[in-house]
Amino acid sequence: MSSDLVISSFLIATGFVSAGILASAYQLVTAQPVRFDLGDDRLLMGLATIILLMFAGPAVLMRNAVRGRMIERRHGGWLVASTAIAGAWSLCSGTVVMQFALALGNSL
Repeated sequence: MSSDLVISSFLIATGFVSAGILASAYQLVTAQPVRFDLGDDRLLMGLATIILLMFAGPAVLMRNAVRGRMIERRHGGWLVASTAIAGAWSLCSGTVVMQFALALGNSL
């Protein structure tokens, strides 16, 4: 295996884990799951929701995809496409999380 593939896999896993932790923490605090809904009219809450969804988005996307497959009996292609999108999203967010963790570690 090439080192780029190993690093990419680690970053994807980091993104998925951080998305799951954020989505679970949000659900623990608010007693409702994270949704792709920006219905709040206040500016600060809207910005907070966008920042939350930037990192918790892959978990929300996969939850919706699995529920769509199981409950609505959507075609399996939707699940595959959602998994690919969530994987790419996790790679991006995992890179940001890892860069933040490395910068925080270097500053201490």
